[in-house]
Amino acid sequence: MSGSGASAGLGLLSAASWGGSDFAGGFGARRAPALLVAISGHAVSFLILLAVCFTAKIALPASHFLLYAAAGGFEGALALAVFYRALSMGGMGLTAALAGLLTALVPVVFSALRYGLPAPFTAVGLAAGCVAIWLITRGPAGKESESITPRIALGMGALAGIGFGSQLVFFKMAGGGSLLWVMAAARAAGVAALLIALLLMPPKSPWRGFWFTGILAGLLDTAGNLLYIQASRLGRLDAAAVICSLYPAGTILLASLVLHEHPSRQQWAGMALALAAVALLSL
Repeated sequence: MSGSGASAGLGLLSAASWGGSDFAGGFGARRAPALLVAISGHAVSFLILLAVCFTAKIALPASHFLLYAAAGGFEGALALAVFYRALSMGGMGLTAALAGLLTALVPVVFSALRYGLPAPFTAVGLAAGCVAIWLITRGPAGKESESITPRIALGMGALAGIGFGSQLVFFKMAGGGSLLWVMAAARAAGVAALLIALLLMPPKSPWRGFWFTGILAGLLDTAGNLLYIQASRLGRLDAAAVICSLYPAGTILLASLVLHEHPSRQQWAGMALALAAVALLSL
């Protein structure tokens, strides 16, 4: 299998893991404070990664790889807190679509500036992937009044998307080090960032019922991060980022199977376009 094909395959697995993580986290956030769901997953996955690294006696990578990973983990966790807050303000469909699109576009722009413009097939695939992300995350038309989405919610959604996209760039730059140590550093910084958010925005609802879904979401998110880093090692950053950013499709499909929340025609069209985009990016 070519490097691009392997990268695309790992990217799809990463998207599936992230989609499952978001479903578990979102499901848990219906019953417990979202910040507690997030921080429990980050903390437990960090302890597991640390235990594996020490037990297997994995050598520490160069410090700059750990710094890149920590920077990505810290700002990515803060972006997550901002995103949760933005979604709580209304206009979820448009806010999520904007965040999802920027998550993919930031690595695309960075990759073009650092590595040069992609080949024509790749460029078409990137464009198709971005349109697919918008369609998938846009949600059913008319289900909510997007026209009155607060500007501050859209601004926070955009800020979160830039944060998520920057995290993908940082993880790519950290990819030269040991995967497990890199992710442990990212998780440690993420826990610190979420603790800061918790102190600034303490939940008002009872602090219980978040451990199971939080841990499940954290483990799936960690798996998705590891798969993404490996995908970005084997292929172009922009292609890996766009494929991995299709993760909302997994969340939507799980919601359909478990909660009977059926996708709209627009979302089905986005998923079909996503498959075409993956095929182009695999060439």
